[in-house]
Formats: sequence, structure tokens, C-alpha cells
Amino acid sequence: MATNYDRLDAGQRAIVDASVTTYERVRPELKNVTRDVLYTLRDIFKEADVTPLFVTGRTKTVESFRQKISRLDPPAEPGGEPTLKFPDPFRTLNDMVGVRVITKLPSENAVVANLVKRQRQIFDCRGDREKAIGSIESGTYGYSSRHLILRTLQNDAVRAYQAVFNPELPANGSYFFECQIRTIFAHAWSEIEHDIRFKSQDPRAWSPQFDRQFTATAAMLEVVEKEFAELHERYETVVSYWDAAGEGGSPLTPDRIREVWLTLLPHVDRKVDDDWGWAAELLAAHGLTETRQLVELLDAERITDVRKALDHRYSPGPDRLLDDLLLWRFGPEHIDLTAEPADAEPHPRRDSLLRRLKQIERYRLT
Repeated sequence: MATNYDRLDAGQRAIVDASVTTYERVRPELKNVTRDVLYTLRDIFKEADVTPLFVTGRTKTVESFRQKISRLDPPAEPGGEPTLKFPDPFRTLNDMVGVRVITKLPSENAVVANLVKRQRQIFDCRGDREKAIGSIESGTYGYSSRHLILRTLQNDAVRAYQAVFNPELPANGSYFFECQIRTIFAHAWSEIEHDIRFKSQDPRAWSPQFDRQFTATAAMLEVVEKEFAELHERYETVVSYWDAAGEGGSPLTPDRIREVWLTLLPHVDRKVDDDWGWAAELLAAHGLTETRQLVELLDAERITDVRKALDHRYSPGPDRLLDDLLLWRFGPEHIDLTAEPADAEPHPRRDSLLRRLKQIERYRLT
């Protein structure tokens, strides 16, 4: 099958062949540069607040280098000849050495990028591009990836490479390379897409259906990433509720109760008004005035037991479910604190609570 190189004329091939010969000669030293920047980045993340899933690096293969520098630009003028896109690759290519930092969540990409850019004594950031921005603004889909162009500073591995590349020039230890930061989902998508779209042995082996499928899978992955990001945020919020010295100690105002409830039990929502003052009163009757106390009450196993014990004919709303949870935990005390006095006439709430308490007691016996 025809390749980029096969489409070059004799003059263009000569230029490409000369660059490939040089690349074959210096690639062993470039591999040392890749290893050095890779280990440097891994060391940075050892002490960081964010821990990537993995950090990997690669030095472009000779064949990949040949194919890339064989790309042609369209003619500058109508009727003209196409020209080499990278006539001087050692000056213009930044991806002969490449590093990838793979994260779990999209929010970690910015944290990783900022951390790397702060290493000014090691790297000088000369480019920072968010690959998804163009897709967002055009209303299309593609994988999201942060691309940093970094320049090494006073790097000994780079000096060794420069001494081999051109011994007549002073080796300053400065070298440009690319650092890509993306989530594990975007990484998987881009690897498959790159193999099919860009590494295809024959550019003619393409179908519009491929574009359609890639767009569809990118859209699905974006939804998955958002769901995982929301799940992680919810988890961090719930963890904070148990911190007695922090969020867990926050007072149970009506708004706070609503927030906690909708975080833990978003599927059990109110169907009428949005006033949660009733909940604050019920909880305060038992001295439950802090966030962590409500979180403890809303235990998943307790909720399951309450539902089984009372065999609700209809799915209860927050008011009924909270009332039943308090009845389950405090029993007769809950009735005495929140129902009408025993000698009151009539006493519908007391009757209802007594009936439900008997159901709970029968369930516990069985």
C-alpha cells in the first residue's frame, strides 16, 4: 500500500532520507533524554497531591519519524507542487520525545498541568493547549487532552544528545519535547483512533462510517467521564460529612438538611413544597443538631430494614421516611417527643406511630 514516503518526488526523498539517517544516528541518545524527563516527571508526582494512574514516555521510532516528515503541504499557489511539511524536522518537531500523564478524572488534568508548569527550575513551558477546546467551540467531539510543550533546562542527557547531533555547536542542555495529559478514557479512545485514522497503511482505506462511529464513542466517553467526575465529587462531599471538626460539625439548618438529603438520597425527593423546617424540628427533638448525626441516621442498611418492616404501600417521601427512621431508632421515645399527648383527643399521629412501631417490633422478632 502507498505511504507518505512513496508519494514524494526524488528531491523530497533525498531530504527525508538525509534526516532519517541523522535520526537513526542520534536516536539512542534521544532515548536517554526520554528516560531522563520521564523519571523526572515521575519524581515530581511522588510528593504531589494528585497521583496519575501512570506516566509513560516514548521516543519516536525511525519508521514513524520517516512517515511524519514525509507529509506534504498543499501547493502554495494553484498549479504548484506540494512541499514538505517538515523540511527541517530537528528544528520544528516537538514530539520526537513524548511523555504522557494518564489521569482518572478530567479535573486532574489541570492540576497535573499546573504542577508540571511550576517546575521552572527544570522545565520551561513554551506551549499549553487544550485539545478539546476546538471541539467544544465547533460543536463536534474528540478526545480531551492537555498538550504542553516543555523545554529542558541545563539537562545533562540533552547535552549528551546535542554532542552527538552536532559536536561543533555548544551543548546547552535545552530541548523541546511534548507532554500530553489526558484521562484513561481519552487515552484509550485516542490510541484506537490514532491507529485507524492516522497510522492506517493506506489513507484511501477510509469510510465515513468510521468518522460517525468515532464521534459516537467520543460522545459516550464524555458522558462517562462526567458521571465519574460527579460520583467522585459526591464521594468527597459524603466523606466530609463525617468530619466532626469540619463539615460534619455544621449545624442542621433546614437548608443543610436538604443538601445532605439530596446528596445521600437524591431519589427520595419532596413532592410538594421545599420547606425542610419540619425535618429540623423532628431531628432537634432528639438532640440531633449536627450534620454527621443526620448522615449516621441515614444509614443504607437501616433504610432497607425500615422499608421491609413497614412494607410501604407507596414509596415514602423524605418526611415519612425520616419519621420512620427516627421511630426505628428511638421507638416509644420518638412517639412521646413528637406526637400528641396520650390523653389528647383525637391523637391521629400517636395512633399512626404506635401502629408503625408494632410493625417494626414484629419485623425485629422475625
